[in-house]
Amino acid sequence: MKTLLCLLAFLCAATVTHAAPDTRCFEMRVYYAAEGKLDALHKRFRDHTCKLFEKHGITNLGYFVPIGDNPERKLIYFLAYPSLEARNASWKAFMADPNWQKAYKASEVDGKLVAKIESAYLNATDYSPLAKAENIGSRVFELRTYTAEPGRLPNLNARFRDHTLTLFTKHGITNLPYWTPMADQKGAVNPPGADTLIYLLAHASQDAAKASFGNFGKDPGWQAARKASEEKAGGSLTIKGGVKSAFLVATDYSSVK
Repeated sequence: MKTLLCLLAFLCAATVTHAAPDTRCFEMRVYYAAEGKLDALHKRFRDHTCKLFEKHGITNLGYFVPIGDNPERKLIYFLAYPSLEARNASWKAFMADPNWQKAYKASEVDGKLVAKIESAYLNATDYSPLAKAENIGSRVFELRTYTAEPGRLPNLNARFRDHTLTLFTKHGITNLPYWTPMADQKGAVNPPGADTLIYLLAHASQDAAKASFGNFGKDPGWQAARKASEEKAGGSLTIKGGVKSAFLVATDYSSVK
């Protein structure tokens, strides 16, 4: 889950809650392109991979790269499936598709495009906005990852559910999906390791994000909610250094912008 400490933003509902929980299986995939191959990797997704994913029942949510320097040549993308079982069946069909095999082979005539792949399966929280691909226009995305103190993830979820999402909206921050890793992974929702919350936000710009978080941090409603939640839990809800943030921009072929 290394990359969870560093990345989507997309998929946004206007409200911070929705009627029914989103029970789909989500996947975050991070590709580290080989030296000099990131553009070729983008081209393969643009011209072939995204269409073949949809053909095989895989929902493209968003494709992103870090804002600014990208020394690791990362491509970060998010997919959705009806279930983990459906995910496995779809990928098996995708990998066996002659059109994929042809595109893959042609794209790697001059060498492999991907040096390393990381993947994580995620569940939406019960308060997460519904994940859907929307093209709203020019905006930046922020992936935030919180590592909770042992046993305090429920407290952290309660604070987001009851206070934080509403306050984010008040201060011009767009809530996107909120996730926890599935049970068989680091940071999973069931012990051991039940300590990770991953969520995505959207902002008009990085400067707008800075201003919004500044106002949010000074909001008396937030200060009261934070104090009450930490008193109830007996201390900070997150470990020291346990809040990570990374800003992303959508690729030209991303469904979400």
